[in-house]
Amino acid sequence: MFQGETAITIDDKGRLAVPTAYRELVARECDNRLVITYNPFESGSLYLYPHGAWERLRDQVNALPKAKAVNRSMQLKLVGAAAFVELDGNGRISIPASHRSAVGIEKKAVLLGMGDKFELWSEQAHHAQIRQTISDDDLSEELLGLQL
Repeated sequence: MFQGETAITIDDKGRLAVPTAYRELVARECDNRLVITYNPFESGSLYLYPHGAWERLRDQVNALPKAKAVNRSMQLKLVGAAAFVELDGNGRISIPASHRSAVGIEKKAVLLGMGDKFELWSEQAHHAQIRQTISDDDLSEELLGLQL
């Protein structure tokens, strides 16, 4: 559903303009509502889910046994930190200050369409990720089967 990379500027009020190419899709498929939360796997980025996809994921995460620390950590980072955001009349969403601060997003960021969700990266963290290369030691059977 979402794909592509867009350089984004965060304004002084912590808002970002959703790229024009995505606005109609977000309005139609998400009823102008997204859920923003932490990326539990990589520092420097946030996840933005369509509301419907979020509800399914939230229920799966909350169903994990709370006796395991890793499950509680996942619940904290995904569910506990989730915030609902809506596009305003100008196609902007407000990114909570706590979220921006925790992942180092200041003025410049990168919005990635990742299929079922967006990822919002600090510019520095995104550049660091992109500069990393995949070595032969990193290749799994799934990756070896790709026809790139």
